[in-house]
Amino acid sequence: MTKTSSTPLLLLLATSLFIGCGSQTDVLTEPGPSAYLGTIPDTEQSYCFDELTAIDCQAEGAGFFGQDAQYLGETLAYQDHGDGTVTDEITGLMWTQTFTQTSWDEAFVVAAELTTGGYDDWRVPTIKELYSLMSFAGNTGTGTQDELAVPADAVPFVDTDTFDFEYGQVNRFIDAQYVSSTQYVGTTMGGDETFFGLNFADGRIKGYPIQRPGGLSYYAYFVRGGGDYGQNAFADNGDETITDAGTGLMWMQHDNGHYGQGDATYGGFIWADALAYCEALDLADHDDWRLPNAKELQSLVDYTRSPTTTDSPAIDPLLGATAITVEDGSENYPFYWSATTHAEGNGVKAAYVAFGQAFGFMTDPNGGTTFMDVHGAGCQRSDPKVGDPADYPTGFGPQGDVIRIYNFVRCVRGGATITTETSAASTWQGGTGDPPGPATCTVDGDCLADGACPPDATMGCTCEDIGAESICVPACSIDADCPTG
Repeated sequence: MTKTSSTPLLLLLATSLFIGCGSQTDVLTEPGPSAYLGTIPDTEQSYCFDELTAIDCQAEGAGFFGQDAQYLGETLAYQDHGDGTVTDEITGLMWTQTFTQTSWDEAFVVAAELTTGGYDDWRVPTIKELYSLMSFAGNTGTGTQDELAVPADAVPFVDTDTFDFEYGQVNRFIDAQYVSSTQYVGTTMGGDETFFGLNFADGRIKGYPIQRPGGLSYYAYFVRGGGDYGQNAFADNGDETITDAGTGLMWMQHDNGHYGQGDATYGGFIWADALAYCEALDLADHDDWRLPNAKELQSLVDYTRSPTTTDSPAIDPLLGATAITVEDGSENYPFYWSATTHAEGNGVKAAYVAFGQAFGFMTDPNGGTTFMDVHGAGCQRSDPKVGDPADYPTGFGPQGDVIRIYNFVRCVRGGATITTETSAASTWQGGTGDPPGPATCTVDGDCLADGACPPDATMGCTCEDIGAESICVPACSIDADCPTG
Protein backbone atom coordinates (compact mmCIF):
# COMPACT_ATOMS: atom_id res chain seq x y z
CA MET A 1 0.00 0.00 0.00
CA THR A 2 1.30 3.44 -0.86
CA LYS A 3 1.95 5.91 1.94
CA THR A 4 -0.90 8.34 2.54
CA SER A 5 -0.81 11.44 4.69
CA SER A 6 -3.13 12.10 7.58
CA THR A 7 -1.92 15.70 7.67
CA PRO A 8 -4.18 18.07 5.69
CA LEU A 9 -2.54 19.57 2.63
CA LEU A 10 -2.21 23.32 2.34
CA LEU A 11 -5.42 25.24 1.96
CA LEU A 12 -5.74 26.74 -1.51
CA LEU A 13 -7.09 30.26 -1.50
CA ALA A 14 -9.09 31.28 -4.55
CA THR A 15 -9.10 35.03 -4.97
CA SER A 16 -10.73 37.37 -7.43
CA LEU A 17 -10.07 40.90 -8.58
CA PHE A 18 -13.01 43.20 -9.24
CA ILE A 19 -12.58 45.78 -11.98
CA GLY A 20 -15.25 48.47 -12.25
CA CYS A 21 -18.91 47.89 -11.46
CA GLY A 22 -20.12 44.34 -11.98
CA SER A 23 -17.06 43.13 -13.91
CA GLN A 24 -14.74 40.44 -12.55
CA THR A 25 -11.45 38.92 -13.66
CA ASP A 26 -10.41 35.62 -12.07
CA VAL A 27 -6.92 35.34 -10.65
CA LEU A 28 -5.12 31.98 -10.74
CA THR A 29 -5.39 30.00 -7.54
CA GLU A 30 -2.37 30.48 -5.30
CA PRO A 31 -1.41 28.27 -2.35
CA GLY A 32 -1.98 29.48 1.17
CA PRO A 33 0.74 29.71 3.81
CA SER A 34 2.29 26.52 5.13
CA ALA A 35 2.76 25.93 8.85
CA TYR A 36 6.45 26.49 8.09
CA LEU A 37 7.76 28.52 5.19
CA GLY A 38 9.87 25.64 3.94
CA THR A 39 7.89 22.49 4.75
CA ILE A 40 9.73 19.72 2.95
CA PRO A 41 7.68 17.46 0.66
CA ASP A 42 7.88 13.74 1.35
CA THR A 43 10.31 11.58 -0.63
CA GLU A 44 7.45 9.28 -1.75
CA GLN A 45 9.41 6.17 -0.74
CA SER A 46 6.81 3.62 0.37
CA TYR A 47 8.88 0.40 0.46
CA CYS A 48 11.18 -0.81 3.21
CA PHE A 49 14.54 -2.43 2.45
CA ASP A 50 17.29 -4.39 4.11
CA GLU A 51 20.85 -4.22 2.75
CA LEU A 52 19.85 -6.18 -0.36
CA THR A 53 16.28 -5.66 -1.48
CA ALA A 54 12.70 -4.83 -0.48
CA ILE A 55 11.36 -6.32 2.74
CA ASP A 56 8.14 -6.00 4.68
CA CYS A 57 8.54 -3.08 7.06
CA GLN A 58 9.70 -4.15 10.50
CA ALA A 59 8.20 -3.38 13.90
CA GLU A 60 9.69 -0.78 16.21
CA GLY A 61 12.74 -2.23 17.94
CA ALA A 62 13.52 -4.68 15.14
CA GLY A 63 16.38 -4.40 12.68
CA PHE A 64 15.90 -1.94 9.81
CA PHE A 65 13.15 -0.08 11.65
CA GLY A 66 13.18 3.69 11.26
CA GLN A 67 13.78 4.01 7.54
CA ASP A 68 12.20 6.48 5.15
CA ALA A 69 9.01 4.56 4.30
CA GLN A 70 8.07 4.32 7.98
CA TYR A 71 7.95 8.07 8.56
CA LEU A 72 5.43 10.08 6.57
CA GLY A 73 5.89 13.71 5.61
CA GLU A 74 3.74 15.97 3.44
CA THR A 75 2.75 13.93 0.38
CA LEU A 76 3.67 15.49 -2.96
CA ALA A 77 0.63 17.23 -4.43
CA TYR A 78 0.37 19.45 -7.49
CA GLN A 79 -2.40 21.68 -8.82
CA ASP A 80 -2.50 21.58 -12.62
CA HIS A 81 -3.63 24.95 -13.98
CA GLY A 82 -4.20 23.61 -17.49
CA ASP A 83 -1.87 26.17 -19.08
CA GLY A 84 1.47 24.38 -18.90
CA THR A 85 2.03 25.28 -15.24
CA VAL A 86 1.53 23.45 -11.95
CA THR A 87 1.68 24.67 -8.37
CA ASP A 88 3.25 22.56 -5.64
CA GLU A 89 0.66 22.72 -2.86
CA ILE A 90 3.31 22.18 -0.17
CA THR A 91 6.08 24.59 -1.15
CA GLY A 92 3.94 27.15 -2.97
CA LEU A 93 6.28 27.03 -5.96
CA MET A 94 4.84 27.20 -9.48
CA TRP A 95 6.61 25.15 -12.17
CA THR A 96 6.62 24.72 -15.91
CA GLN A 97 5.44 21.23 -16.76
CA THR A 98 7.54 20.78 -19.87
CA PHE A 99 11.31 20.60 -19.92
CA THR A 100 13.67 22.68 -22.03
CA GLN A 101 17.01 21.45 -23.36
CA THR A 102 19.60 24.13 -22.77
CA SER A 103 23.10 24.97 -21.67
CA TRP A 104 23.55 26.30 -18.14
CA ASP A 105 24.20 29.87 -19.34
CA GLU A 106 21.34 29.84 -21.83
CA ALA A 107 18.86 28.63 -19.19
CA PHE A 108 18.86 32.08 -17.59
CA VAL A 109 18.12 33.72 -20.95
CA VAL A 110 15.27 31.29 -21.62
CA ALA A 111 13.77 31.93 -18.17
CA ALA A 112 13.88 35.71 -18.65
CA GLU A 113 11.98 35.45 -21.95
CA LEU A 114 9.45 32.83 -20.83
CA THR A 115 5.75 33.75 -20.65
CA THR A 116 4.19 30.35 -19.91
CA GLY A 117 0.80 30.69 -18.21
CA GLY A 118 0.86 34.44 -18.82
CA TYR A 119 3.66 35.04 -16.29
CA ASP A 120 6.92 36.81 -17.07
CA ASP A 121 8.81 36.25 -13.79
CA TRP A 122 10.12 32.73 -14.40
CA ARG A 123 13.59 31.86 -13.15
CA VAL A 124 16.06 28.99 -12.89
CA PRO A 125 15.38 27.17 -9.58
CA THR A 126 17.88 26.83 -6.77
CA ILE A 127 19.07 23.30 -6.09
CA LYS A 128 16.92 23.11 -2.95
CA GLU A 129 13.84 24.18 -4.92
CA LEU A 130 14.60 21.67 -7.66
CA TYR A 131 15.18 18.88 -5.11
CA SER A 132 11.68 19.48 -3.71
CA LEU A 133 10.44 17.69 -6.88
CA MET A 134 12.57 14.61 -6.18
CA SER A 135 10.64 11.35 -5.82
CA PHE A 136 12.46 8.37 -4.34
CA ALA A 137 9.76 6.14 -5.75
CA GLY A 138 12.19 6.24 -8.67
CA ASN A 139 14.54 3.43 -9.63
CA THR A 140 17.58 3.62 -11.89
CA GLY A 141 16.85 0.07 -12.97
CA THR A 142 18.78 -3.15 -13.34
CA GLY A 143 21.79 -3.28 -15.63
CA THR A 144 24.57 -1.04 -16.86
CA GLN A 145 24.11 2.71 -16.78
CA ASP A 146 26.56 3.34 -19.62
CA GLU A 147 24.10 2.41 -22.36
CA LEU A 148 21.33 4.31 -24.13
CA ALA A 149 18.73 1.57 -23.69
CA VAL A 150 16.48 2.23 -20.70
CA PRO A 151 16.16 -0.77 -18.33
CA ALA A 152 12.69 -2.28 -18.21
CA ASP A 153 12.42 -1.65 -14.46
CA ALA A 154 13.66 1.97 -14.55
CA VAL A 155 11.35 4.60 -13.04
CA PRO A 156 12.14 8.36 -13.22
CA PHE A 157 12.77 10.21 -9.95
CA VAL A 158 10.10 12.80 -10.75
CA ASP A 159 6.31 12.61 -10.98
CA THR A 160 5.76 11.88 -14.68
CA ASP A 161 1.99 12.20 -14.28
CA THR A 162 2.65 15.89 -13.64
CA PHE A 163 5.90 16.72 -15.46
CA ASP A 164 7.11 15.87 -18.94
CA PHE A 165 10.32 13.86 -18.82
CA GLU A 166 12.65 12.01 -21.14
CA TYR A 167 15.71 9.88 -20.51
CA GLY A 168 19.03 10.83 -22.09
CA GLN A 169 18.91 10.60 -25.88
CA VAL A 170 22.58 10.75 -26.89
CA ASN A 171 25.12 8.64 -24.98
CA ARG A 172 23.53 7.22 -21.83
CA PHE A 173 19.94 6.95 -20.69
CA ILE A 174 20.95 8.39 -17.31
CA ASP A 175 22.07 11.68 -18.88
CA ALA A 176 18.99 13.63 -17.76
CA GLN A 177 20.65 16.30 -15.63
CA TYR A 178 18.52 19.34 -14.77
CA VAL A 179 20.10 22.72 -14.10
CA SER A 180 19.84 24.84 -10.97
CA SER A 181 21.00 28.39 -10.30
CA THR A 182 23.19 27.16 -7.43
CA GLN A 183 26.86 27.38 -8.30
CA TYR A 184 29.48 25.46 -6.39
CA VAL A 185 31.74 27.84 -4.49
CA GLY A 186 34.61 25.44 -5.09
CA THR A 187 35.59 23.69 -8.31
CA THR A 188 35.40 20.09 -9.50
CA MET A 189 37.42 17.92 -11.86
CA GLY A 190 40.64 19.78 -11.13
CA GLY A 191 39.37 23.31 -11.73
CA ASP A 192 36.03 23.29 -13.58
CA GLU A 193 33.51 25.98 -12.71
CA THR A 194 30.56 23.98 -11.50
CA PHE A 195 26.85 24.21 -10.75
CA PHE A 196 24.73 21.74 -8.81
CA GLY A 197 22.24 19.84 -10.94
CA LEU A 198 19.68 17.14 -10.26
CA ASN A 199 19.53 13.98 -12.33
CA PHE A 200 15.95 12.73 -12.49
CA ALA A 201 17.11 9.58 -14.30
CA ASP A 202 19.53 8.30 -11.65
CA GLY A 203 18.36 10.15 -8.53
CA ARG A 204 21.44 12.17 -7.56
CA ILE A 205 22.57 15.75 -7.01
CA LYS A 206 26.02 16.30 -8.45
CA GLY A 207 28.24 19.15 -9.48
CA TYR A 208 28.30 19.54 -13.28
CA PRO A 209 30.58 21.70 -15.44
CA ILE A 210 29.09 25.04 -16.45
CA GLN A 211 30.71 24.56 -19.85
CA ARG A 212 29.66 21.02 -20.75
CA PRO A 213 32.13 19.14 -22.98
CA GLY A 214 31.05 18.12 -26.46
CA GLY A 215 28.32 20.73 -26.77
CA LEU A 216 25.77 18.49 -25.03
CA SER A 217 22.70 20.08 -23.45
CA TYR A 218 21.26 19.91 -19.97
CA TYR A 219 17.54 20.00 -19.15
CA ALA A 220 15.54 22.62 -17.25
CA TYR A 221 12.24 23.11 -15.47
CA PHE A 222 11.56 26.75 -14.58
CA VAL A 223 9.99 28.10 -11.39
CA ARG A 224 8.34 31.22 -10.01
CA GLY A 225 7.19 32.43 -6.58
CA GLY A 226 7.92 30.83 -3.22
CA GLY A 227 11.12 32.74 -2.57
CA ASP A 228 11.40 31.57 1.05
CA TYR A 229 11.65 27.86 0.27
CA GLY A 230 15.03 26.41 1.18
CA GLN A 231 15.97 29.26 3.54
CA ASN A 232 17.22 28.04 6.92
CA ALA A 233 16.56 29.89 10.18
CA PHE A 234 18.61 28.09 12.82
CA ALA A 235 18.31 28.69 16.56
CA ASP A 236 20.56 27.18 19.23
CA ASN A 237 18.36 25.65 21.92
CA GLY A 238 21.24 25.51 24.41
CA ASP A 239 20.89 21.76 24.95
CA GLU A 240 22.95 20.36 22.06
CA THR A 241 20.01 20.67 19.69
CA ILE A 242 19.30 23.16 16.90
CA THR A 243 15.85 24.09 15.60
CA ASP A 244 15.38 25.23 12.01
CA ALA A 245 12.36 27.55 11.92
CA GLY A 246 12.55 27.37 8.13
CA THR A 247 11.51 23.71 8.09
CA GLY A 248 10.18 23.05 11.60
CA LEU A 249 12.81 20.35 12.17
CA MET A 250 14.99 19.89 15.26
CA TRP A 251 18.51 18.53 14.74
CA MET A 252 21.36 17.14 16.79
CA GLN A 253 23.78 20.02 17.06
CA HIS A 254 26.69 17.59 16.81
CA ASP A 255 27.16 14.42 14.80
CA ASN A 256 28.00 10.98 16.17
CA GLY A 257 31.71 11.69 15.82
CA HIS A 258 31.51 14.48 18.40
CA TYR A 259 30.46 11.87 20.96
CA GLY A 260 33.08 9.33 19.89
CA GLN A 261 30.39 6.94 18.69
CA GLY A 262 30.78 4.85 15.57
CA ASP A 263 33.07 2.25 14.07
CA ALA A 264 36.51 2.19 15.70
CA THR A 265 38.27 2.20 12.31
CA TYR A 266 36.07 4.36 10.11
CA GLY A 267 34.21 6.53 12.62
CA GLY A 268 30.76 6.13 11.08
CA PHE A 269 28.10 3.43 10.85
CA ILE A 270 26.81 0.98 8.30
CA TRP A 271 23.28 1.93 7.26
CA ALA A 272 21.36 -0.46 9.53
CA ASP A 273 23.35 0.72 12.55
CA ALA A 274 22.74 4.36 11.59
CA LEU A 275 19.00 3.70 11.68
CA ALA A 276 19.31 2.00 15.07
CA TYR A 277 21.53 4.77 16.48
CA CYS A 278 18.90 7.45 15.88
CA GLU A 279 16.00 5.29 17.04
CA ALA A 280 17.80 4.67 20.35
CA LEU A 281 18.99 8.26 20.86
CA ASP A 282 17.81 10.07 23.98
CA LEU A 283 18.97 13.68 23.79
CA ALA A 284 17.71 16.88 25.41
CA ASP A 285 14.78 15.03 27.02
CA HIS A 286 13.59 13.78 23.63
CA ASP A 287 13.52 10.13 22.63
CA ASP A 288 11.73 10.44 19.26
CA TRP A 289 14.82 10.98 17.12
CA ARG A 290 15.15 9.33 13.73
CA LEU A 291 17.52 9.20 10.78
CA PRO A 292 16.50 11.98 8.35
CA ASN A 293 15.29 11.22 4.86
CA ALA A 294 17.35 12.46 1.93
CA LYS A 295 15.34 15.64 1.39
CA GLU A 296 15.48 16.62 5.06
CA LEU A 297 19.23 16.01 5.19
CA GLN A 298 19.86 18.02 2.03
CA SER A 299 17.93 20.94 3.56
CA LEU A 300 20.89 21.47 5.92
CA VAL A 301 23.42 22.14 3.18
CA ASP A 302 24.85 25.66 3.10
CA TYR A 303 25.87 26.08 -0.53
CA THR A 304 27.89 29.22 0.28
CA ARG A 305 30.43 27.08 2.14
CA SER A 306 32.97 24.43 1.20
CA PRO A 307 36.27 23.13 2.56
CA THR A 308 38.29 24.95 -0.12
CA THR A 309 36.58 28.35 0.14
CA THR A 310 35.52 28.74 3.79
CA ASP A 311 37.74 26.04 5.33
CA SER A 312 34.57 24.43 6.66
CA PRO A 313 31.96 21.83 5.78
CA ALA A 314 28.98 22.92 3.70
CA ILE A 315 26.79 23.51 6.74
CA ASP A 316 26.01 26.36 9.11
CA PRO A 317 28.66 26.75 11.85
CA LEU A 318 25.97 26.27 14.51
CA LEU A 319 25.93 22.62 13.49
CA GLY A 320 29.40 21.89 12.19
CA ALA A 321 30.80 18.47 11.38
CA THR A 322 33.53 16.19 12.69
CA ALA A 323 36.75 16.49 10.71
CA ILE A 324 38.02 13.18 9.32
CA THR A 325 41.07 11.91 7.48
CA VAL A 326 40.04 11.08 3.93
CA GLU A 327 41.43 8.67 1.36
CA ASP A 328 44.52 10.70 0.39
CA GLY A 329 45.47 11.36 4.03
CA SER A 330 44.23 14.95 4.11
CA GLU A 331 41.60 16.39 6.44
CA ASN A 332 38.05 16.90 5.22
CA TYR A 333 34.48 16.18 6.30
CA PRO A 334 32.16 13.16 6.21
CA PHE A 335 29.29 11.88 4.15
CA TYR A 336 26.06 11.53 6.17
CA TRP A 337 23.56 8.72 5.85
CA SER A 338 19.91 9.33 5.08
CA ALA A 339 17.08 6.89 5.83
CA THR A 340 16.30 6.74 2.10
CA THR A 341 17.20 3.73 -0.03
CA HIS A 342 18.56 4.62 -3.47
CA ALA A 343 17.08 1.99 -5.78
CA GLU A 344 19.19 0.70 -8.65
CA GLY A 345 17.13 -2.36 -9.48
CA ASN A 346 17.68 -3.51 -5.90
CA GLY A 347 18.04 -2.05 -2.42
CA VAL A 348 21.79 -2.39 -1.95
CA LYS A 349 22.50 1.36 -1.66
CA ALA A 350 21.21 4.25 0.44
CA ALA A 351 21.43 7.96 -0.28
CA TYR A 352 23.91 10.17 1.54
CA VAL A 353 24.75 13.87 1.46
CA ALA A 354 28.38 15.01 1.30
CA PHE A 355 29.07 17.96 3.60
CA GLY A 356 32.74 17.66 2.74
CA GLN A 357 34.16 17.43 -0.76
CA ALA A 358 32.74 14.58 -2.85
CA PHE A 359 35.96 12.89 -3.85
CA GLY A 360 36.64 10.39 -6.58
CA PHE A 361 39.59 8.65 -8.20
CA MET A 362 39.36 10.11 -11.69
CA THR A 363 41.07 8.06 -14.40
CA ASP A 364 43.56 10.00 -16.52
CA PRO A 365 44.42 9.33 -20.20
CA ASN A 366 47.42 7.23 -19.17
CA GLY A 367 45.32 4.85 -17.10
CA GLY A 368 46.34 6.30 -13.75
CA THR A 369 44.01 7.90 -11.23
CA THR A 370 43.92 11.35 -9.64
CA PHE A 371 42.17 11.93 -6.33
CA MET A 372 39.98 15.02 -6.66
CA ASP A 373 36.65 16.59 -5.81
CA VAL A 374 34.43 15.25 -8.59
CA HIS A 375 30.91 16.29 -7.50
CA GLY A 376 31.18 19.05 -4.89
CA ALA A 377 30.44 19.54 -1.20
CA GLY A 378 26.64 19.47 -1.01
CA CYS A 379 26.03 16.69 -3.51
CA GLN A 380 23.78 13.69 -2.86
CA ARG A 381 25.14 10.32 -3.97
CA SER A 382 24.74 6.79 -2.58
CA ASP A 383 26.84 4.11 -0.91
CA PRO A 384 26.44 0.37 -0.37
CA LYS A 385 24.67 -0.15 2.94
CA VAL A 386 27.21 -2.71 4.12
CA GLY A 387 30.62 -4.01 3.07
CA ASP A 388 34.32 -3.21 3.33
CA PRO A 389 35.58 0.13 1.96
CA ALA A 390 38.94 -1.54 1.30
CA ASP A 391 37.25 -3.45 -1.53
CA TYR A 392 37.02 -0.15 -3.44
CA PRO A 393 40.63 1.14 -3.55
CA THR A 394 39.93 3.31 -6.61
CA GLY A 395 36.28 4.04 -5.90
CA PHE A 396 33.37 3.05 -8.11
CA GLY A 397 31.75 4.28 -11.31
CA PRO A 398 32.95 6.52 -14.14
CA GLN A 399 34.29 9.21 -11.78
CA GLY A 400 35.67 6.70 -9.27
CA ASP A 401 33.37 7.93 -6.47
CA VAL A 402 34.96 7.08 -3.13
CA ILE A 403 33.05 4.37 -1.27
CA ARG A 404 33.02 4.75 2.51
CA ILE A 405 30.02 2.66 3.67
CA TYR A 406 30.66 3.73 7.29
CA ASN A 407 29.06 7.15 7.04
CA PHE A 408 28.30 9.64 9.79
CA VAL A 409 24.94 10.43 11.36
CA ARG A 410 23.01 13.53 12.39
CA CYS A 411 19.58 12.63 13.77
CA VAL A 412 16.40 14.69 13.42
CA ARG A 413 13.00 14.93 15.07
CA GLY A 414 9.67 16.46 14.07
CA GLY A 415 8.24 17.01 10.62
CA ALA A 416 7.04 13.44 10.02
CA THR A 417 4.97 10.82 11.79
CA ILE A 418 5.30 7.05 12.05
CA THR A 419 3.01 5.31 9.58
CA THR A 420 1.93 1.73 8.99
CA GLU A 421 0.68 2.62 5.50
CA THR A 422 3.66 1.10 3.69
CA SER A 423 3.98 -1.22 0.71
CA ALA A 424 4.38 -4.99 0.92
CA ALA A 425 7.73 -6.28 -0.33
CA SER A 426 5.96 -8.66 -2.72
CA THR A 427 4.73 -5.69 -4.78
CA TRP A 428 8.21 -4.19 -5.30
CA GLN A 429 8.54 -3.17 -8.96
CA GLY A 430 4.83 -3.92 -9.35
CA GLY A 431 5.48 -7.65 -9.58
CA THR A 432 4.41 -10.56 -7.43
CA GLY A 433 6.31 -13.06 -5.36
CA ASP A 434 9.92 -12.49 -4.34
CA PRO A 435 11.25 -9.01 -5.15
CA PRO A 436 14.24 -8.79 -7.49
CA GLY A 437 17.70 -8.53 -6.02
CA PRO A 438 21.18 -10.04 -6.15
CA ALA A 439 21.29 -13.84 -6.28
CA THR A 440 22.25 -15.50 -3.02
CA CYS A 441 25.04 -18.07 -3.05
CA THR A 442 27.21 -20.38 -0.97
CA VAL A 443 30.19 -20.87 -3.30
CA ASP A 444 31.44 -19.15 -6.46
CA GLY A 445 29.96 -21.92 -8.59
CA ASP A 446 26.45 -20.84 -7.60
CA CYS A 447 27.04 -17.62 -9.53
CA LEU A 448 27.32 -19.56 -12.81
CA ALA A 449 23.59 -20.30 -12.78
CA ASP A 450 21.40 -18.51 -15.32
CA GLY A 451 20.46 -15.05 -14.08
CA ALA A 452 22.73 -15.19 -11.03
CA CYS A 453 25.26 -12.76 -12.51
CA PRO A 454 24.35 -9.49 -14.30
CA PRO A 455 24.89 -9.74 -18.08
CA ASP A 456 27.18 -6.69 -18.06
CA ALA A 457 29.61 -8.27 -15.56
CA THR A 458 32.16 -9.23 -18.21
CA MET A 459 34.50 -10.93 -15.72
CA GLY A 460 31.72 -13.03 -14.19
CA CYS A 461 30.72 -13.02 -10.52
CA THR A 462 32.10 -14.26 -7.23
CA CYS A 463 30.26 -15.19 -4.06
CA GLU A 464 30.88 -12.51 -1.43
CA ASP A 465 29.71 -12.09 2.16
CA ILE A 466 27.50 -8.98 2.32
CA GLY A 467 25.98 -8.52 5.75
CA ALA A 468 23.97 -11.53 6.86
CA GLU A 469 23.96 -13.18 3.42
CA SER A 470 26.34 -14.11 0.64
CA ILE A 471 25.46 -12.81 -2.82
CA CYS A 472 26.85 -12.93 -6.36
CA VAL A 473 28.75 -9.72 -7.10
CA PRO A 474 30.59 -8.78 -10.31
CA ALA A 475 34.26 -9.69 -10.39
CA CYS A 476 36.44 -7.10 -12.05
CA SER A 477 40.04 -6.18 -12.63
CA ILE A 478 39.34 -2.72 -14.04
CA ASP A 479 36.41 -0.31 -13.56
CA ALA A 480 35.08 -0.99 -17.06
CA ASP A 481 34.41 -4.62 -16.13
CA CYS A 482 31.91 -3.63 -13.45
CA PRO A 483 28.45 -2.07 -13.72
CA THR A 484 28.69 1.63 -12.95
CA GLY A 485 27.21 3.17 -9.82
